[in-house]
Amino acid sequence: MVEQDADGRKGPSVGNGPILVAVDFSRDSEAALQWACRYADQVEGEILVLHVVHDPIETPGAYRRSEADVLRPVEELAAEQLDSFVATFGEAHPDLKAAAALTTRLVHGIPETRILEVAEKIDACMLVLGSRGLTGLPHLLLGSKAERIAQLSPRPVTIVKAERAT
Repeated sequence: MVEQDADGRKGPSVGNGPILVAVDFSRDSEAALQWACRYADQVEGEILVLHVVHDPIETPGAYRRSEADVLRPVEELAAEQLDSFVATFGEAHPDLKAAAALTTRLVHGIPETRILEVAEKIDACMLVLGSRGLTGLPHLLLGSKAERIAQLSPRPVTIVKAERAT
């Protein structure tokens, strides 16, 4: 969606909804959530933490943590991981007001597509993503999913990179 401002210039639309932070439970996702919380604290914004349930080819069975998990639905395992990720994050960052009021959502599908769909549906004011996901496969400087979302999103996208050990 493109809007025209008072001067007649066209630019990307900015929604009025929450900040959408897409997470895959990686270190970069945690860094993205921390950045979004700091920003939300400054602008008194709300945050929706989104996880897209998928079983990627490069890491099949990514949600299974034990042999007992083999018979459990992937959605149930992903929901537990999302809840744990958000709870652990909140405990680690008691100084961030936004961290105490995070809303979560779990959807199923291809991450790039579903993140953009949810952003549109909730009228997100911006998207915040980690630069690389759990696969750890470098794609130049950005992960291929983050890069693709930044290319396709009509909304502002901030891509955050976790500090790397030297």
